[in-house]
Parts: sequence; C-alpha cells; structure tokens
Amino acid sequence: MVVSSHPALIHIRHCKTLQQLKQVHAQAITSGLISLLPSLVLTKILYTSTLFTPLPSLHYPLCIFNQIPNPSTFCYNTMIRLYTLLSSPLSALFLFVKMSRLCIPPDTHTFPFALKACARINAISLGQTLHSQTIKFGVRPDLFVQNTLIHLYSNSSLMIDAYQLFDESSSRDVVSYNTLIDGFVKAGEVGRARDIFDSMPARDAISWGTLLAGYAQMNQCKEAIELFDQMLDLGVKPDNIALVSALSACAQIGALEQGKAIHNYIDRNSDGLDNFLATALVDMYAKCGCVGIAREIFDSSPDRNLFTWNAMVIGLAMHGEGELALEYLSRMKEAGIRPDGVSFLGVLVGCSHAGLVNEARRLFNEMESIYMVRRELKHYGCMSDLLGRAGLIEETLQMIEAMPMKGDLFVWGGLLGACRLHGNVKIAEIAAKQIIELDPEDGGVYSIMANIYANAKRWEDVSRVRRLMNVKRLKKNAGCSLIQVGGMIHEFVAGERRHPQVDDIYWVLDGIESQQKLEA
Repeated sequence: MVVSSHPALIHIRHCKTLQQLKQVHAQAITSGLISLLPSLVLTKILYTSTLFTPLPSLHYPLCIFNQIPNPSTFCYNTMIRLYTLLSSPLSALFLFVKMSRLCIPPDTHTFPFALKACARINAISLGQTLHSQTIKFGVRPDLFVQNTLIHLYSNSSLMIDAYQLFDESSSRDVVSYNTLIDGFVKAGEVGRARDIFDSMPARDAISWGTLLAGYAQMNQCKEAIELFDQMLDLGVKPDNIALVSALSACAQIGALEQGKAIHNYIDRNSDGLDNFLATALVDMYAKCGCVGIAREIFDSSPDRNLFTWNAMVIGLAMHGEGELALEYLSRMKEAGIRPDGVSFLGVLVGCSHAGLVNEARRLFNEMESIYMVRRELKHYGCMSDLLGRAGLIEETLQMIEAMPMKGDLFVWGGLLGACRLHGNVKIAEIAAKQIIELDPEDGGVYSIMANIYANAKRWEDVSRVRRLMNVKRLKKNAGCSLIQVGGMIHEFVAGERRHPQVDDIYWVLDGIESQQKLEA
C-alpha cells in the first residue's frame, strides 16, 4: 500500500472532534504507520489537534510534540502558536529559546507568534531582542512580522517606535493602520489616531470602531457621535464595538435622540441584543433619564452579566431610586451574580440620594466581612456624602479618621459640603484644611468657607478668606451644563455668553422671571 494513501492519513484530515482524532491516532499506532513514518504522521496529528477549540488542555498536543523525532520549524511554530493562544506566553517563549538552542531556523510564522507572547506579558526587552533577530534572519520586511512588531511596541505605549516601524515600511495593509490607531488610542493620543485614520486608503469596521472607542474613552463625545453618523452615511456597517462606543458617548452627554436612533438601528440590523449591547442601552437610557425604558431592556435581556446589573443599579441610583437599587442588588445576588465594588458604589449612591442611612451603613459594613469586596476611597467618599447629608457630621469625621488610607478630595469634600448644609464651622475648618493640602489651587473650597462663615455671621473670617483668594488669584471653577434640543447639543458655562442665541435665551428667562414675580 502506498503510504500517502494509508487510511489513517486520510482519516486525520476528516476528523471532526478530538475524540475522533485520538481514535485515528490509535489506529496509526496499531497498524505500524507511526513506526514507519513517525515525523510525518505525528506532525499531521499535532497540527490537526490544534484545530479543535477550545482544547480541554495542552496535554495531548504536548505529548504528541514530545514524541516527534527532530521536530521541524513547523512543529515548533504549531506549539508556540498554541501556547500563545491559550494564555501560556512564557511556555511559548521557552519553546522559542529551545528552538534557537537547537539551531532550528525560525521563519515568518515563528516570530509573530513569539512577539505576540512578548506582548501578552509586556516583555518589551525580549521583544526588542526578537526584533533584532527578525533583521538577522531576513524576515523583517514580512507584513505579518511587521504588524506584530507594531502591536508589540503599541502595547507597551512606545508609540514613537511603533510609528517609526510603520513609517519605514514599504508595504502596509489595513491591519497595519488599525494596529497603529489602536496604539495611539490606548496611549490617549486620539488626535494622532485620527490623523492615521484619515490617511488610510481603505478602512474596515475595526478602523471605525477603534477610533470611536477612543473618542468615547477620552470623553470627546460629540466627535464620537459625528464619526458614527459619518460611518452610517458612507454605508459602513458598525460592529458591536462601534455601537457600544456610540451609545456610551450618547450616555455621557445625555444625547437621548441620537441614542434612540442607534437603538432603532440595532433593532433593524441585529439578530438580538448580546451582553455588551444590552448593557450599553441600559446605561444610555438610564443616564438620559429614561429609567423605565432602561428597566424594560434590562428585564427583557435573556443573558445578563455583572456589567448589565451594574448599569441598571447605577442608573437607578443616579435618579434617587435608592429602594429600587437595593431591590436590584438583592435580585442580582439571587441570580448568582456576585456584586463587586461598582455594584456597592451604585447602591450607596442610591441610598445617599434617598436618605437610606441605616441600609447604607449595613451594606458598607458587609462589603468586606460578607462579600469580600475591598472598600475603596470612592466608597468612603460616598459614605461621607451620605452621613453628612443626614447631619451626622461627627460620625463622618470619625469614619474618615479611622480610614486605612488617606482621604482624598471626594471624601473631605463630602464632609465640607455637609458642614455647609448644617452650619458646622469647626469641622468645616478641619475639612477645608485637608482639601487645601490636597489641592492648593482649588478656589472652590475658599468660596464654600466664605459662605459658611457668612451664614455664621463671622464677617471678619469672610473678609480674610476673600483676601486670601485675591492674593492667591484663585477662582472657583465655572459650572457647565448640557442640553439637547432638536437633536443638537447645547453647552452653557456659568458666566460666559458664547452661545450664539444667548440674547434670546436671556430675554426668555427675564420674561419667565417677571411672570413669576407677578404671580407671586
């Protein structure tokens, strides 16, 4: 029988499951085929075993690899790739080193897998060594190698090196551009990412989605929404990353109409809501004030994860629905989802807005003792605000002084706000001193103290604080608000008159004020 037509070799190619492959493997052993051609047969079995994902373990492929006499570059590539894909980057790199010691030459497939392993563990020094070897072995010009090198440097935020590789390359594809865009986005350089995006000869959904995500993460929400609209106008179908990023941008600036339009697009063009889209929609509607719609989407979602629950809990908390937030936390636990720090922060905020002091105390005390969730500064800041609103100024100060870490601006700011509300001058001075130490340029704390002193009729202290503000040339940060009218976002900053319709707006406001005085 001709070896190439042996039934075992033919059956290897047609195996559909790992169990079938093991049966063919056993047949190759019993028929003597492996003894006749061990390298050929075992290499075929090794490669085929890597096609079944997810693999229960690396045990079987590794056993096969260890039985191959004098494994080829292809065999090493197969195992290095498998180790990298299955989150064993150190094993992949050890195998690469072994390959080098045995003088088995790497090729254009070896380096990308090894470089990806370096990126996984952020081993930039080793990656730079591999970069040198790509030049030594003459594989540096290979597009696959080049793109992986760009990814390595981008992943380590070495964007100058990444861009130099990109710029010096004679051949680029959409992956080259996308990798560089992703690197600039992660480095917070969205402007550079946009420049690369605009220079692309051709873009795919990943290009658009990556830049959209960058705009959303950097709170450049108007730019994100404009980019999404441009994407649809050009007939590019957005992927889930683009949809989630656009919804996140709408949520951050309260762009309800755009959010609804995206929701309608999803309904028309999607087979259903996955976890990511459901979470983004719940978050968007809740932050835009449509808590009822957010609850409908949440309750109709068949597969809710921790992030979906947190979006719902935080949405309820933002709108003062403390009791409902507590109810959803209970439902969350009943559904087998373990709450995390974000879950507790949401519920504590809800309790603060609803004045549920005892419930908040209980949850705060149970966080570490029952749920094993470590208290962070943000949780203490929320409790400071909650207890302070309730007038428990002394208890708030005691909690802050007993904290295992130093208080931040939010913790002390919550106490200072409570002192202004309840007129506690003595503790306000303690809180103000801490805030000034943390941020000497904050003019807001001086304004608050001046108001507290004024309410206590301590006019000399008011004058002293005002003089300090003048000497230090401090100003209170101006407030800012956004409103959407007719699909357009309007921004207003306290004390400024930049809006093109500012005169008309004040004319209407003056009319409303006059009418109120007449009715009073």
